[in-house]
Amino acid sequence: VQLVESGGGLVQPGGSLRLSCAASGFTSSSYGMRWYRQAPGKGRELVATISSAGGITTYAPSVKGRFTISRDNAKNTVYLQMDSLKFEDTAVYYCNAFLNGVDYWGKGTLVTVSS
Repeated sequence: VQLVESGGGLVQPGGSLRLSCAASGFTSSSYGMRWYRQAPGKGRELVATISSAGGITTYAPSVKGRFTISRDNAKNTVYLQMDSLKFEDTAVYYCNAFLNGVDYWGKGTLVTVSS
């Protein structure tokens, strides 16, 4: 089982990034998927959730209207489009797959918002 995040990097405030999470080794299309983030010195925060078929999405208030979660089950990949990035979005972003008490995690990708 693997979840591999990619797409992180350095971006200026107001910029955009798209994170990807590639799943393998399990039937990811059956799992709900989440993006979490952990800023330096802070706890892990739930950012966005998407249902297995992609029809239901939810967002943390801090990112609603700026971030969009989506998935392509044919590619076993989940995305997080991040627009209008702010300094406070700087964090390691983690992908999580969940189903009936089973959780899988990726190792994270670093997003740094800096001028």
